[in-house]
Amino acid sequence: MGLQNGPRYQTKKSKPAHHQANGIKIEEHVDAKGKEQEEQEEVHEENGMEEDDDDEEWDAKSWDDVNLNVKGAFDDEEDSEPEHVVKKETKSSVPASRSADAKPTSQPMNSHDVENKKIQTEAEENLRSPICCIMGHVDTGKTKLLDCIRGTNVQEGEAGGITQQIGATYFPAENIRERTKELKADAKLNVPGLLVIDTPGHESFTNLRSRGSGLCDIAILVVDIMHGLEPQTIESLNLLRMRNTEFIVALNKVDRLYAWKAQRNAPIRKTLKQQSKDVQNEFDRRLMEVITQFKEQGLNTELYYKNKDMGETFNIVPTSAISGEGIPDLLLLLIQWSQKTMIEKLTFRNEVQCTVLEVKVIEGHGTTIDVVLVNGVLHEGDQIVVCGLQGPIVTTIRALLTPHPMKELRVKGTYLHHKEIKAAQGIKITGQGLEHAIAGTGLYVVGRDDDVEDVKESAMEDMKSVMSRIDKSGEGVYVQASTLGSLEALLEFLKSPAVSIPVSGIGIGPVHKKDVMKASVMLEKKKEYATILAFDVKVTPEARELSEELGVKIFIADIIYHLFDQFKAYIQNLKEEKKREAADEAVFPCVLEIIPECIFNKKDPIIMGVDVLEGILKVGTPLCVPQKDYIDLGRIASIEFNKKAVDYAKKGQKVAIKIVGTNAEEQQKMHGRHFDNDDQLVSHITRRSIDILKVNYRDDLSIEDWRLVVKLKTLFKIQ
Repeated sequence: MGLQNGPRYQTKKSKPAHHQANGIKIEEHVDAKGKEQEEQEEVHEENGMEEDDDDEEWDAKSWDDVNLNVKGAFDDEEDSEPEHVVKKETKSSVPASRSADAKPTSQPMNSHDVENKKIQTEAEENLRSPICCIMGHVDTGKTKLLDCIRGTNVQEGEAGGITQQIGATYFPAENIRERTKELKADAKLNVPGLLVIDTPGHESFTNLRSRGSGLCDIAILVVDIMHGLEPQTIESLNLLRMRNTEFIVALNKVDRLYAWKAQRNAPIRKTLKQQSKDVQNEFDRRLMEVITQFKEQGLNTELYYKNKDMGETFNIVPTSAISGEGIPDLLLLLIQWSQKTMIEKLTFRNEVQCTVLEVKVIEGHGTTIDVVLVNGVLHEGDQIVVCGLQGPIVTTIRALLTPHPMKELRVKGTYLHHKEIKAAQGIKITGQGLEHAIAGTGLYVVGRDDDVEDVKESAMEDMKSVMSRIDKSGEGVYVQASTLGSLEALLEFLKSPAVSIPVSGIGIGPVHKKDVMKASVMLEKKKEYATILAFDVKVTPEARELSEELGVKIFIADIIYHLFDQFKAYIQNLKEEKKREAADEAVFPCVLEIIPECIFNKKDPIIMGVDVLEGILKVGTPLCVPQKDYIDLGRIASIEFNKKAVDYAKKGQKVAIKIVGTNAEEQQKMHGRHFDNDDQLVSHITRRSIDILKVNYRDDLSIEDWRLVVKLKTLFKIQ
């Protein structure tokens, strides 16, 4: 269960209840003097005596006093009653004339307050590291930002305690304090550090699950200052809303502003002050555009150091992944926002909460799984259950591995072995039978009192929703994805009414020969479905070779929409190809009336003018005269409209046609002897031609045309 932070996602503000960050309600005893002082402060603010000073340095310690106006974690939104909270005295809220005389309104702490304080202190001392992921549109600089966050000090040879973990990078609080010292960041950091998931993009957020909740506690939403909100940015926003996940906007690529003077790794306010007036104006203009775009999505945003309403307004941190500007601000904000609003969520628990990131084959270790341990402790020898494509996998942890710290890269042996590892960390696990483990699913530890069968059922819960989306008829495309989450996202997309593509089979991980064999079954049933839609996965050379040999199409893309576009183009090409192949046998329905004054040649080739009464007249259509014992005249060789050759004519058009007999009998037919001006000419349809129209030209005919087909079918007594 995540932090209930609903109001921040609503366009219409609702008044949230005020609670401490750990969800414990504060009991207030406001005396008359306290109320009077609060009223005077409000009057003072309304009279405009207190002014915002944008030039005043943002002090990280001020977070301890800021009124976040956020619901406590796990509070019930509907049932909780608003509580009146005593306004804390700050330098800015008390007039200078009164500050010297103002007497403290604090009261001796009663036993309840002492207990609350004790609980909060214990919680703060037992926090795990918040887990952060990076999201945003393609080419906004997600990967570069991640590299910058991860490697600023490493590149200079100062590891500073940063450790590259399996699938994640860990930043100890000391390292963050060092990198943010220019921000006066001597405020207390209660969490051990920050764990940043290495995989940028949606995969690390929506596709990785941890017992039904998002793997990430907080996200960085990267927005390119030059382009603003883009399609994938909005998609990311919707994912964040869906998971009710906190995020901070990194307004990236500020160094791309014309005439920007970079200051490596500087806090953003410091570097903004050094810029010319023109650069500052350009920055303000683009910032306002982004803020407006967020408003259009129903979200309030503001520069973090100007944000007076932290509970309702999302923070924007301008950054440059190239020069590192704004990165100190971003790191500090991530830590302080997490520990201020997520104490209950970040409180360490013994219950294991773990997610499989990737399945890899490592030389010397066999098949391994990379996991992120969100909570709890894993031990060597633990019996674990993970979700598998062929069913639950029950195995024992053979080894818990992490890489050597950066400073020990020359040490022989790639990994460090551990007897036990405590959350939150990225770990590589070795064990038997992990080949079919599914990335994006939960890892479960079988406890002493647990029934293995119950745990197996829990582990396979994630697969149920996926299997329910497979077409029961057995007809459809084969879908392959990197993780369970990305597979679910793709299946959901294919099932949507606008797309509606059936799925006959699924796979997770790289495309192998066996996947091509499964997809090839469709060659017999429905050729267009003999395809593999590979979402964000690699294709092995053997699989590629076999697909070309069998005629199975493989489409690869890392964006769902691109995959759909490729498949749609392929289907369209197939349709056109089938139409070309069936063109000779396809007969479109038409009824023609002879124009008496336009008989240019009475015998083969018969050339005359006709009026199209119904249907579509096409080159190649066989014509027949029903009134004269259904005599066949031949096929239309050409059509002219306004003295120009055309391929077809529609209802209401008057055209000249040339009819050529296809056999000796048809070539003997003559206007005036075998048929005359009063006879109507119709297209000679058959059962075969109707079936071809249905399969290949269904969309080319209107409802009226299909009604004519039915009429002609009756005329020719076709069953």
